[in-house]
Amino acid sequence: MITVTLRQKKTNTGNIYLYLDYHPAVFNPRTFKTIRRESLKIKLYADPKNAREKKYNEIMLEKGEAIRCKRQIELVNEQYGFLDKSTRGEDFLDYFYKASLKKSEKWMATYRHFKEFMKGKCTFGALSIGLCDKFKDYLLTAPIGKHRKKLHQNTASAYFCVLQSILKDAYRSKLLQENLNDYLESIPSKRSYRPFLTIEEVRKLKDTPCKIPVLKAASMFSILTGLRRSDIMTLEWSHISTAPDGGPCIIKTIEKSDRVEVNYISEEALSYCGPRSSGLVFKGLTTSMTYTYLPQWVAEAGIDKHVTFHIFRHTNATLLSSAGIDIYTVSRMLNHKNVGTTQIYADIVDDRKRVAANAIKL
Repeated sequence: MITVTLRQKKTNTGNIYLYLDYHPAVFNPRTFKTIRRESLKIKLYADPKNAREKKYNEIMLEKGEAIRCKRQIELVNEQYGFLDKSTRGEDFLDYFYKASLKKSEKWMATYRHFKEFMKGKCTFGALSIGLCDKFKDYLLTAPIGKHRKKLHQNTASAYFCVLQSILKDAYRSKLLQENLNDYLESIPSKRSYRPFLTIEEVRKLKDTPCKIPVLKAASMFSILTGLRRSDIMTLEWSHISTAPDGGPCIIKTIEKSDRVEVNYISEEALSYCGPRSSGLVFKGLTTSMTYTYLPQWVAEAGIDKHVTFHIFRHTNATLLSSAGIDIYTVSRMLNHKNVGTTQIYADIVDDRKRVAANAIKL
């Protein structure tokens, strides 16, 4: 059994400091190092000159003994967190950044906001419940980003979930001695309306020429498959394969979920990919095209709506629901982790609501 003894050390300058002596030395399972002594950074008067200084020494010795008892109990319980004090000074932002590189853009966006909130500096020791709550208020109220606008509550909710995830990872890796998530409340998300195109508007787009052919092809492909712009821009011919039923499918790592998914697609969707080749399917497609030429094409089609590329994904979900496809299948087609995310599309095209709306006639 390891014994812990409170000892005093007198320096060359005549000062006396308290330290703990461990016998035998204690092994740290995280750093794979041993420790024999632990400085308590408690200073005593070497030669107390009055009652006040004597009383001070008594109080400090009592505190030192209290720490000794606490350490002894922790060793009996095999709790070694106190040995790894070095992690408190380690760079949490660097840890957050490296973790975000392996995750989605949402993680990287949260990292950037947290870095701005902390003014570019944050150690593990600085993390606390109060700090996390202040970051929550920052996400909900502060004008952030290059446009200096307040975040939508659902976006703030998603970003705060990322912070909670990274804190959980740090605790599991023993970089935090306490799981802060036990004391944090998430930001509730609000159910929001998601715009979409009707089947008539989709046909208008299909029949309207676009100045950038690859943009039109990618847009129609998104409407027919529900794939996000990020996944379409990185789609390669090697990702397009043949499913067991003989039809085309896409086997690809989806960027947002970072999971390999199998997406069945129609022959019509495949036709917008053009002749089979190698490399990227939609060569030359850029993000800037969706901001400049997409609105022009939509206006020329006679559609009076603010249409972004992501609306094509909403359109796919809504059209599938209106075609009678069950919500579970729609959820799988969109690679949603939670069926609840898909529910809003089913509610939009719920025929029972129309029947109910027309039930009362005056």
